[in-house]
Amino acid sequence: MSSEEKYTVLRPEAEKLDSSVSPLLKAEVVMLNGKGVKNLLIDLSDVKYIDSSGLSAILVANRLCKSLEGVMVLSGLNENVKKLIAISQLESILTIVPTANEGAEFIIMDDIEKNITQ
Repeated sequence: MSSEEKYTVLRPEAEKLDSSVSPLLKAEVVMLNGKGVKNLLIDLSDVKYIDSSGLSAILVANRLCKSLEGVMVLSGLNENVKKLIAISQLESILTIVPTANEGAEFIIMDDIEKNITQ
């Protein structure tokens, strides 16, 4: 985990985001949300496989960020993870970008847009 000015980066260092890892990710997200972190970049570059518990943790992160009027961005998805998200029909709900750098740019631009419209 690393914290930038406008967002926090979570990068699960596991090949499988399954029931053995997902509760830890979910707990981390809940803790960060409790501290007021509203923008998350979850970099899945190391993740090769994800199951329903992993998707659940990601959806919790997305919901908690939105509850604070922030955004959650996923980056670094491999083909298997992309397919599961597509099969689950979550591409329209989740913000997905190819790289962590693009995710950081998206979050910064989103924050600027929100500040302009307020």
